[in-house]
Amino acid sequence: MAEVEQETGSIPITGGCQCGRVRYRADAIPGRTGYCHCRQCQRAFGNVFAVLTSVRRATLAWDGIAPTYFVSSPLARRGFCASCGTPLTFEYPDSEVVEIAVGSLDDPGLVRPTSHSGVESQVAWLALDDGLPRRCTEDDPAYRARCAALLPSGGAASGRFG
Repeated sequence: MAEVEQETGSIPITGGCQCGRVRYRADAIPGRTGYCHCRQCQRAFGNVFAVLTSVRRATLAWDGIAPTYFVSSPLARRGFCASCGTPLTFEYPDSEVVEIAVGSLDDPGLVRPTSHSGVESQVAWLALDDGLPRRCTEDDPAYRARCAALLPSGGAASGRFG
């Protein structure tokens, strides 16, 4: 297994979908890998949480075919393979960062989760006693800013915009 990420620098990663038609390479941002328990991620991944790692958009290169995108809210879109359905990305189109599904990495052991988000939707029977920081979707300043720009009321939308 590869060495676990360090706190500085970048981590070269590669990965792709289950059928191999969509492949990528990028530089992951150390310390920016986390569990997301929000309802949108639960639905998109068909699981009770997703694990995502941040990459710099400028370093992300698609090999073969690019993913297909589903606009999952007025704020975000999710990339997936149109052939096999593998979920690959979550992104705010205006961000310099793209979140990559850790399960799609060639070596998921290269990164380690450092936080939990969307915990307002964490299922009651899931016990992850890992001591990592936890936050609700609406406590994320970047999420709140995007909601404020989108909604006339300036308020967050209870996790609807993932």
